[in-house]
Amino acid sequence: MELVKIEQFAKVEAADVNGADMMVACCLAAAADGDINAYYDLGVAFSTGSHGVDCDMIEAHKWFNLAASKGHEAASWCRADISDEMTAREISEAQRRAREWLRTGTSRAA
Repeated sequence: MELVKIEQFAKVEAADVNGADMMVACCLAAAADGDINAYYDLGVAFSTGSHGVDCDMIEAHKWFNLAASKGHEAASWCRADISDEMTAREISEAQRRAREWLRTGTSRAA
């Protein structure tokens, strides 16, 4: 049996701390402070599978929903657009996650 470096076996790559990998981390930090543009940017990332995240329509809907609820007009259009590709159960889960985000955010701020 040939020994292989763990990096080759697990296909581990270093994080791009100057680019795409940091965008999601920065947006999550800004979202925790209630930044509606960060909510929108996270929705875009999850709906397109960009910036180092997998495409996840439930997460995308959650972030678009949060942004739209705070008045972000483009987010409401994006939420409606991806809703056409989702089941009622997926939309319900996205809404549950959005409520959970708001609930935990409120308790963090208190």
